[in-house]
Amino acid sequence: MTNTETNVTIPDRIRFLMSRQHMSQQQFAQRVGINPSNMSKFLSGKLPITDGFINKIVVNMGVSKQWLVDGSDVPFPKVHAVPVANGPLPGMECGDKSARGIPVYDINVSAGCTELSRLFTADRIIGSLDLPGLGDDCCIVRVGGDSMWPVIKDGGYVAIRRINDMRHIFWGQIYVIIMEDYRLVKYVRRNMADADGMILHSANPDYDDMEISRSEVMGLYLVEMIINCDIRC
Repeated sequence: MTNTETNVTIPDRIRFLMSRQHMSQQQFAQRVGINPSNMSKFLSGKLPITDGFINKIVVNMGVSKQWLVDGSDVPFPKVHAVPVANGPLPGMECGDKSARGIPVYDINVSAGCTELSRLFTADRIIGSLDLPGLGDDCCIVRVGGDSMWPVIKDGGYVAIRRINDMRHIFWGQIYVIIMEDYRLVKYVRRNMADADGMILHSANPDYDDMEISRSEVMGLYLVEMIINCDIRC
């Protein structure tokens, strides 16, 4: 059984992280920002594990550097909740990031263009929600703007799950689409005039459809649940 007590080397602790996050070597390499071809070399000892490699894991996976280096700490230390402008969601458990439930991140998913996996760090977690029907591979982020109104309110939250295979698109569903210059939340529809294309559709009729190619999509996250809430004093 894999647990922290048997993780006696750095490669063992990296394998523990991959197992805990249900990631393959390639997925883990992409998450931490290294060449996937070097991942097995790091794990087998063919390449020395550098401080730069360790720092990438610490930053992108939100783990304790002390734990990763010598195993003397816990993998995911407790951090204090980060206040956000809209405040925590009702029913959210704050402070203890090991709390049971889906993590809620202080991330506006529709602002910026950084690949989301690089933003899912422990210091951005503001709490957790125990919601039925959501898997451990989901997370909750905030949506800004009114392009998806009234389906998603400005400042509402969505539970999202990364799609690793672009062939598995559920047409007509809402996705977070990562492109070189944008992160968008849209309905994704099939482009009947272009087999390699897709149409991004807003719920708000004031916004026009966008036609893009699949090759422009750098990351795709399915919206599993929409959480519209009114924060009232």
